Amino acid sequence: MHFVFVSSLVPVRAPASGYDIANRVIADAVRLLGHRVSVLGFLQPGHEPAAPGDTHVLGRLEVTNARVSRLQKALWLKDAVLHGEPVSVAKMHAARPAEIKAALAGMGGIDGLILNSVQLPGAFLDIFRAWPCLFVAHNVEARSAADNARAAGDPLTRLLFARDARLLARLERDLCAAARHVFTLAEADSAELGVARPDRSSVLPLVTSVTPPEAPAARATAFDAGMIGSWTWAANRAGLDWFLAEVAPRLPADFRIGIAGGTGGSVPPAPANVSFLGRVGDAREFVRSCRVIPLISRTGTGVQLKTIETFEMGLPSVATANALRGISSPPANSVPADEPAAFAAALVELVGRSRAGEALDLDGRAFHAAQLEGLGQALARGLACCGGQG
Repeated sequence: MHFVFVSSLVPVRAPASGYDIANRVIADAVRLLGHRVSVLGFLQPGHEPAAPGDTHVLGRLEVTNARVSRLQKALWLKDAVLHGEPVSVAKMHAARPAEIKAALAGMGGIDGLILNSVQLPGAFLDIFRAWPCLFVAHNVEARSAADNARAAGDPLTRLLFARDARLLARLERDLCAAARHVFTLAEADSAELGVARPDRSSVLPLVTSVTPPEAPAARATAFDAGMIGSWTWAANRAGLDWFLAEVAPRLPADFRIGIAGGTGGSVPPAPANVSFLGRVGDAREFVRSCRVIPLISRTGTGVQLKTIETFEMGLPSVATANALRGISSPPANSVPADEPAAFAAALVELVGRSRAGEALDLDGRAFHAAQLEGLGQALARGLACCGGQG
């Protein structure tokens, strides 16, 4: 079977963000089932396609708000108003309908389209409806926008997020209605999207790569706890702000905390034992230099790729309930905690055991194998709706 993976950003050779990782893994997993996968979408500057021979790039496009000028943001907002679309969808009109049609026509016989998230599929849904469609909902975009609206500090930002939430809810309904099967990354998302039936949806257990992780190895530690992320994204920043305001002050003064990743130029207030490192050369090596990983997500839908990566690496963690969404069986060295005092106490207890010489790491290959098997089974059920046999 020949499927076209339609995505705002195409799967790339060196995925960095959680969205990039999920894109690459889903496309690779469909290929593992024996299907041919072509790709249609944009490429962010600085990246290269994972499968260049099978990828039609609509152009290089920077879609991250923090990396573009005020003028570009204003132009996106103008296009969003003009098209009556969410801002993230309006960005996709850097491509023309004729180009989309020509690209699909040039791919030969197509058995189905895998519409990946709402952006590019939502901008050109009238074109994509001509083929059998499957929809991958990375999260419930409408709820994320509504959460951002409630957390916004100024009236204009609140208004824009509320507008996006309203338009995204309608668009997600349209995409679910057009799809023969819907893939979500968490059970709760299937229910919120109204497709929580076996004949309508499947949950995709994710991995960070279809290649198994390395076996556990000895590691040197520079920090007691460490986190890495894109802290300019509202959902990530909400978790970081909660940790710094509510959890970090409850930790001992000698408890070393490292925070890697960009903060958008504004470093939040933090106790003296917190170090902001900015971008680091090797994300995995940084994470391995931390005794324990706090998984601090407080809002958002979908699944946390940082959670999955931590579990695949076998590292000990303390995790909020929201950080564990989409994970049916967390490993034994992950401690659940939602209240600040309990979260801090769990961190102190795990770090104390690590400092005393106890080996807390596990072999993450077992978690990866179970997730990958579930991913293949879930994809096969959905692809069968287009006639594909897994």
